[in-house]
Amino acid sequence: MFDDRIDAGARLAARLGGTPHADALVLGLPRGGVPVSAVVAEELGAPLDVIVVRKLGVPWQPEVAMGAIAEGDARVIDQRLLEQLRVPPMIVTEVEARERRTLDDRLALLRRGRAAESLAGRTAIVVDDGLATGSTAEAACRAARARGAARVVLAAPVGPRDAASRVPSADEVVVAETPADFHAVGQAYRDFSPVSEEEVVLLLDDARRRAAGESWRRMVGIRSADVTVTTATGGLRGILAAPEDAVGAVVFAHGSGSSRHSPRNRVVAQTLQRAGFATLVLDLLSVSEEEHRENVFDIPLLGSRLVDAVTWVGGHGWTRALPIGLFGASTGAGAALWAAAEPDCPVLAVVSRGGRPDLAGARLADVDCPVLLVVGGADAPTLQFNQAARQALGDRCRMVVVPDATHLFEEPGALAEVAMLARDWFVRHLAAVRPDAPGPGAP
Repeated sequence: MFDDRIDAGARLAARLGGTPHADALVLGLPRGGVPVSAVVAEELGAPLDVIVVRKLGVPWQPEVAMGAIAEGDARVIDQRLLEQLRVPPMIVTEVEARERRTLDDRLALLRRGRAAESLAGRTAIVVDDGLATGSTAEAACRAARARGAARVVLAAPVGPRDAASRVPSADEVVVAETPADFHAVGQAYRDFSPVSEEEVVLLLDDARRRAAGESWRRMVGIRSADVTVTTATGGLRGILAAPEDAVGAVVFAHGSGSSRHSPRNRVVAQTLQRAGFATLVLDLLSVSEEEHRENVFDIPLLGSRLVDAVTWVGGHGWTRALPIGLFGASTGAGAALWAAAEPDCPVLAVVSRGGRPDLAGARLADVDCPVLLVVGGADAPTLQFNQAARQALGDRCRMVVVPDATHLFEEPGALAEVAMLARDWFVRHLAAVRPDAPGPGAP
């Protein structure tokens, strides 16, 4: 059993590592196949791209695939199933047209205006997080061949024992595990959480930066632990994660209605980790404290706890002596700036996501580190609050407006934009500081 898709990718890469892949292009199937393929590409030293496939579901039984399509004109139809279910050709055409529009929209989002990597004369390694019926994998392999691949390898961490027969367009099928009792891909994973479009966008961006020669941390080897952070007013529960040889640490301060388990926090934190930063995502209030609304807006209380958390990070074995930044959202942004204004608080940079930096009030004038305010263009009230805070912060502040994004940045690609902006800000203002190497430690 695999711990998660990262573990699955590492084990699949080990199976693929015995064959030369000097000319290979790794192609992940969004969404679940991309985290697996990112590790495979990293371990093989190959570039990464996506190959988008859409299942054609039977309208009255959407979970049943009557075929699949991929970018280009690749198409797989289960003719026998169509006859069994008596699906009229007109219905197939309507479903295919709808899915083709969705496929094109997804390609535009994931590639962000970049052209597809050339496959002419190369080996295409098509990767998914598992192989079930084989229809999507077959469509992907056909699409890779149509793009000019000289050789097509289908690779998956888990699948049935007859996997090769289900993907006839592949020259080779590599499946790391083929359990006798295989029924579904998810059964092979301890953590089979859904993968968001934002995570796919960010993994592709990381791969492009790595291919361009930028220093980047490996996806494997990032350690994580649940921790209790000691403060003057009690313990705070958090999640600490750190890559080996981290170049900095970022403490997250979220607002009400969120927690250390927030998927939005996770997306940004993982992006920072892959850029070399340790992250501490913690709850500044206990569950019972959050029930009292006044605590959510008690910026001095939240800010003082954040100062204590920064001190804790500075003394922890995984993060000792690292330069520290703060990432705040909602009221957490006000707390982050309140903490950064504290005379002895060693914060070197702050990023606010859809936050309320104005809640730091008069203390904004005492903040002397670089501050990035990221606001949604469709979030008019928050935009006004941030414009006021920007004026108070002066030249040390930059504000970026993400077009059409609302308060939670739930629009396609919006959260990925936030994560990339935060990553680049901390790379500029934290990674340039050369800390002493952190010593070994335990949570």
